[in-house]
Parts: sequence; C-alpha cells; structure tokens
Amino acid sequence: MKKVFLYIFLLLTPIASAQITTDTLADAVDSTEILMLDDLIEPMEEEETSTVTINYQLTDLDCRLMDWAMEWLDTTACESAPSTITLTEEEMRKKLAALPCVIEMPYNTVVKRYIEMYLGRPKQLAALKRLSEYYFPYFEDQLTTRGLPQELKYLAVIESALNANIYSRVGAAGLWQFMPSTGKHYGLEVNSLIDERLDPYKSTVAACRMLRSLYRVYGDWNLAIASYNCGPGNVNRAIHRSNGKKDFWEIYPWLPAETRGYLPCFIAATFVLSYADEFGICPENLVEENKLTHKQQLMPLLVDTVMTDKRQHLKQTADVVGIPLEELRKLNPQYMKDIIPGGKAYPLVLPVELVGAYIDLQDTIVKYMADSLINSRREEIQQARVTPNARTHKVKKGDTLGGIAKRYHCTVKQLQTWNGLKGTNIRIGQVLKIKK
Repeated sequence: MKKVFLYIFLLLTPIASAQITTDTLADAVDSTEILMLDDLIEPMEEEETSTVTINYQLTDLDCRLMDWAMEWLDTTACESAPSTITLTEEEMRKKLAALPCVIEMPYNTVVKRYIEMYLGRPKQLAALKRLSEYYFPYFEDQLTTRGLPQELKYLAVIESALNANIYSRVGAAGLWQFMPSTGKHYGLEVNSLIDERLDPYKSTVAACRMLRSLYRVYGDWNLAIASYNCGPGNVNRAIHRSNGKKDFWEIYPWLPAETRGYLPCFIAATFVLSYADEFGICPENLVEENKLTHKQQLMPLLVDTVMTDKRQHLKQTADVVGIPLEELRKLNPQYMKDIIPGGKAYPLVLPVELVGAYIDLQDTIVKYMADSLINSRREEIQQARVTPNARTHKVKKGDTLGGIAKRYHCTVKQLQTWNGLKGTNIRIGQVLKIKK
C-alpha cells in the first residue's frame, strides 16, 4: 500500500505540509512520509499513459479525521446554525459557476463529496465563519496588495482550520503551515523564543510570497496550489508522467494521494464559506469559559499593533494593562515562552481599546515583576571549582618515590610537595598523599 503523508486540520484527505525552500523551485525535494494509512486510499499502479482512472472514495476514516480536525472549534454560541444543509447537484454547479473567482472552480464528483462533507457540519462552519471575520480582512489586504486572487485566503482554512497555534506532526506550523526551513527562507524568525510561523500577519506575507513564486513557475493557479501542498517536484513528475499535461485534473492520477484531495477541498471550502450567509450559517461570537467561569470572546474583532524593542514578558502586559493572559497569548501566538525578545522592534497585538493604556504605561510594564519574569536569567556566571579528592598510598617494601610517581602519573617533586618531604627517603608503612 502507498505510504501517505498524513496531516489534516480541516481536509478530509491527508494534506502534506511539504513546502519549498528556493524561488527557482526547480529541484524541490519530496515530502517526508511519516505514517502508514493503508485503508485511506485505494492502491494505484503508476502507468505512463494519461488514461488511468482513479475511483476516489471518501471513507469513514475521512469523516472521523475531519471531526478530529475541527473539534477544537467552540460551537456553543452557534445554536442557531441549521441542522442540515442540502443542495442538488444542479444547485452546486450553478453556485460554483457563479463564484466571483479568478481561480477555476469546476464541479465534479470529488468536489461534490467534499462540499457535502462540509455542509454536514454547519456548527463547525459557523465557528470558521466567526474566525474568518478576524483573519480574512488582513488576508484580503495582503492578497490585494500583491495582485493575488482573493480566494487564496481559503487555503488557510484547509491548512489549519484557522488555528494559528497548530503544529503538524512533522513540524509545520501556523495558519499557513510552514516548515521551519521554508519559513526562514521567506523571512520568518524561528528560534527558541519566537516562531513567526505562528504570527498571523508575518506568516500571511510569507504565504503570499510563496504562492506568487509558485504561480510564476506554472502560470496556473491550480498547479500552484497543488505544489504548495506537495512541493513542485511531485507536480513536475506528475506532468512528465502524463505526457506533459499541465492541468490539475489531467495529471490527477499521478499526483500524491493527499494532493488529489487538496484542490477539491479548497474548492469546497471556498464554496461553503462564500455562501455561508445564504445557507444560514451564523457568524456569532464564539465564547469559552475562563478560569473565573466568565465567558470571553475567542477573538476580539478590533485589534491594533504596537511595536516594542524592550525585552518583556506577556504577563507584565496582561497584569498592568488588565487583559487575561490567555487572551493575550491568542493574539500573539508567536511568543512561545511568553517573552518578547527585545533588542529590535517586535509587534504586540492588543484589543484596540487597550493600546492607549499600553503606550501610557510602557515603562511601568517593563519594570513590573521584572526580577522574577525577565531579569532572572544571569548574563555572566562564574563556574564552581572542584578540589580533587586526595588519594593515599601506603609504602611497602621495595617502594621508591620514583616508582610511586610513575605508578600515579606524577613527578617525584610533586610527591615531595604534597607530603612535605625534603629528600627521597621513605619508610615502610608511611602513608603518602596523591593529589593528582
């Protein structure tokens, strides 16, 4: 059976997070295979013609994986979501064709199955709708600035279910699921204190740059999206095996199994979220219970960013400004140890109503609990010195200082010094100190 690189957040089929590390993209390596899923995809023998037919079937495992991927979404505030949403094939075709998209959104049986899977989870869609109100405006700004299709914002839905804190089993992270090396290549800082792959803003800029690079290679958005998932090396091989075809659906049989489901799921996510209002999907505020049993919003809609070059702990800001630490962490997931490194300007995202307080109280914030939270890390340490334990040697018949020195790998002079000897005379039964 084929080894499948499993990584699912919202996808029904496993999604690879393999990404590229050069703008030329010519020699990208294969995705790392990390898990066997023998029952997920039916086996396929590779052939060198373009007539292979794939009977792609969604399994019960697909459904269970989707449930697992979406279970983190709190749907308690979306009780008004419809229990079921049903559409005829003709309605799906017409609505797909009516989407105002640059990227081709065709209808077929694979896309239909993914749409039906999404529509069968209206409460999770409601949660995604709410999260999209927080993230999508920034996605749209960055895509528009770079002349990229607006619908690319839905890639973050299928990559991470809009969970900025998520890590894959192979180390991809954030909304756009960058691997560490790829993130660094596109300008993201990744170290022990900060992981900008989790920064919704900087990672979005990096994703836009990467998608634009991929489109320049293929001149086709479907192929660019496929290569974002599995790497351009796999896409190039599929093109060669299909006798040079450069259309996703024509090279479909030769793509990795996880990538065959990637574009259909992208189309389905675009479809259901574009028509969410029409389907009665509520974008109500998601809430959760904090430790004080008070309900709070999962994400504030109005936020602003301040820059700081001071080394500080998020708890300092939380306590002084008056914001729950957990909420501040959600707004700034890139600071993995709750520490803003300082030394250069770093962003701090706050609810808009608290930005003024932060600016006014910045000196107080930096000093608050500084000794325990920040200054406890010593800059210079004098290491402890250990005095070696002295051994002893009891002089036996026939012993000489020279022989004893040779035995303990020291000199006669050292033996004399350690034992207060003025000459070389020793007596049987005498105890000599060996300090080496």
